[in-house]
Amino acid sequence: MLAYAAGDLLAFEMLYRRHRGTLYRFLLRSLRHRADADELFQETWSRLIAARERYRPDAKFTTWLLQIGHNLVVDRFRRQRPQATTEETDHVLRNLDAPESEQPERVLSEFEQRRRLQLALEELPDEQRVAFLLRIEAGLGLDEIGDVTGVGRETVKSRLRYALARIRARFET
Repeated sequence: MLAYAAGDLLAFEMLYRRHRGTLYRFLLRSLRHRADADELFQETWSRLIAARERYRPDAKFTTWLLQIGHNLVVDRFRRQRPQATTEETDHVLRNLDAPESEQPERVLSEFEQRRRLQLALEELPDEQRVAFLLRIEAGLGLDEIGDVTGVGRETVKSRLRYALARIRARFET
């Protein structure tokens, strides 16, 4: 990012290639519609371009980029107040698998598991869903999630704990 701020356009291309997937998945799972995710994806990159000269490497670039995206999502929720839904991924499902001793006797089909995950994510309060997606999708640590969402480490831990409990409860029913 520092190279791009200094005028190196190839540095922007590298940043874009490296981080576009993480940003887009986060936005898509945070919003209800693909069109909204597309719009905020473009807006996030536009804001990054506009802020390039003010960028300071106080945190990881990914954290800074996701914070821009998160702020745009929050602004969208404030304007529209939608009941946000999410799309599930195999990556999330792999991270939610319970030990075999805790799995129900009836094995769920892949479709049923995806549907349950989708419903569980839709039912999470916005703050818990965002924290969960930043952890699972973006692989951010507690402090980084706190930086993106503007809350403390203990609040992030609490949101993740409650989100995981709700998701597990959904898989038990």
